[in-house]
Amino acid sequence: SQYYGDDDVTAIITLRVDTKEVDSVARTVSEHPAVKDLYLVTGDTDLVMKATFKNYQEFKEFVVGGLGGIKGVIDTSTGMVVTKYKENRELIMF
Repeated sequence: SQYYGDDDVTAIITLRVDTKEVDSVARTVSEHPAVKDLYLVTGDTDLVMKATFKNYQEFKEFVVGGLGGIKGVIDTSTGMVVTKYKENRELIMF
């Protein structure tokens, strides 16, 4: 997208899933090369992932086209990372 340019996009994405499908959803999601980390968690959501995309267009395609089509996904919540303060145990902004 011209608006966001071609910089990489990191996002934290949560999924609520049908509990009978959680392993299948996790397997499918984890196969995408942008997904760096994926966790099954307790609370209001089921899966939490960190993903880094080549650009905004790739990010949009994953969220709009990819996640919605996975059997067992009930709801998603996506947050684009604005500033990285610490990543891979390295301080970045301080």
